Amino acid sequence: MDHTVLLAFIFTLLAGLATGLGGIIAVVATRTNKSFFSFSLGLSAGVMIYVSFVELFKEAEIILGQQLGEKPGLILTVLCFFLGMLLVGLIDKLVPSHENPHEIRTVEDMNRLPSKNQKFMKMGIVTALAVAIHNFPEGIATFMAVIESPALGIMIAVAIAIHNIPEGIAIAVPIYHATGNKKRALRLSFLSGLAEPLGAVLAYLFLTPFMSPILLGCVFAVIAGIMVYISFDELLPASREYGEHHISIYGLISGMAIMALSLILLI
Repeated sequence: MDHTVLLAFIFTLLAGLATGLGGIIAVVATRTNKSFFSFSLGLSAGVMIYVSFVELFKEAEIILGQQLGEKPGLILTVLCFFLGMLLVGLIDKLVPSHENPHEIRTVEDMNRLPSKNQKFMKMGIVTALAVAIHNFPEGIATFMAVIESPALGIMIAVAIAIHNIPEGIAIAVPIYHATGNKKRALRLSFLSGLAEPLGAVLAYLFLTPFMSPILLGCVFAVIAGIMVYISFDELLPASREYGEHHISIYGLISGMAIMALSLILLI
């Protein structure tokens, strides 16, 4: 197996396993550092938004413009960008709003939940399924990004890993409190994250064998759309809910600055 492909699988797996890290935090920690989560989620959003507009969208436009002509290339880039948004939006529609993994949970929530309540067991299981569904396209995006640009893809993998941690908490909190079983809570949070490397496997089997400049440009634009949607629909609202508005903005700006500096150093 090619070294870059192996690297793509490794980082996609690590990004997915970050959901399990959230589960560990939920069953081990006694309180949530809300300021840290707020800043981290804002930083993750900053990385994704900057990469999407400055690197991926631009690269897609250049590639498709070279293959199809400037105007048709731009049109296809824009269409694929919004297709990526539509894809994640449709996935959101499949998830009941009251079980949505975007709902913020902290470890303190365990002290306020009625213990041994079957309702919360169901909530945790449905949330785990919802997170798995969300992680699937993220796995494809991470894998393809690392394949085409390892340095850029690794930054994306780190950003996605950060945003997976609170989702692991959202799974583990209700399950642990409903059952009192740490292993079960951890197992479900880790299993939901495995949808990410599964997405990578399918991308490897069904996308990479047919890769062409046009398909590559379309994939870049779709990935950009997916990441922008995730940033505005999940990361920034979650960041603001965890902490003060300014902490979220500081994280956002820091993420953009880190990504900008990284891209400058890559040139």
